Amino acid sequence: MSTLKDYQEKFKYIRFRREAGILEMAIHKDGGPAQWGFGEGGIHEELGEAFYQVGHDSANQVVIFTGSGDKFLQDFDFSGMTGPISLTPAFWNRIYKEGKDLIHNLLEIEVPVIGAVNGNAFIHSELIVLSDIVLAAEHTRFADKAHFPLGAVPGDGVQITWSMLLGPNRSRYFLLTGEEIDATAAQRLGVVAEVLPVAGLNARAWALAREIAAKPDLVRRYTRAAITLDIKRRMSNELGYSLMLEGLAMMTPAG
Repeated sequence: MSTLKDYQEKFKYIRFRREAGILEMAIHKDGGPAQWGFGEGGIHEELGEAFYQVGHDSANQVVIFTGSGDKFLQDFDFSGMTGPISLTPAFWNRIYKEGKDLIHNLLEIEVPVIGAVNGNAFIHSELIVLSDIVLAAEHTRFADKAHFPLGAVPGDGVQITWSMLLGPNRSRYFLLTGEEIDATAAQRLGVVAEVLPVAGLNARAWALAREIAAKPDLVRRYTRAAITLDIKRRMSNELGYSLMLEGLAMMTPAG
């Protein structure tokens, strides 16, 4: 088992605070909006481990997952890279393991998760919309800019998540074109539960968290297990294979 003391200061790109059993975890870069990095020790490596620690801390009654500043995750961070990415089997084996951890460890958190999307979610948008309740700031847009638009296979769970949320045809358009869906449209499509002014986003997330935290412990935990069962099943069946498709395509010379 984990305790907050074990992981509160462990991660460079994730900030934690807990009050009355409600844990808020916010991704960031130097206190500002988070950026996605692939280097060892980057957020790609940190976040899956953080989900594991959070999920194994029995003191957490509800989790709020959010970002910092006015963007959730829009830009890449190459500052930790010492040179070009070497697309070797060893490199992809690390990405493969971390990619599985990101999804599986998030879904293994045993208490309800509230996603408070504080701005554009263009990279790993599937992580925040896998929350049980998704709130979005009104300026938020959702897209997948990190895969097909950049010449990569969308195989790290983004394709599974968005096919469940948008349906098979709309999700394929979304993934192949890099379409941006604004918060209002996302609410209409059923991706987002509430659209809020950014100034009220965090307060609403905490208000909902307090309502959920007031329920009996096993009711909260077993409800989370029941409502994520089908998502876990699809991820278990499809994620490993699709990650390997993504890696194989990246390691294949162009031309």
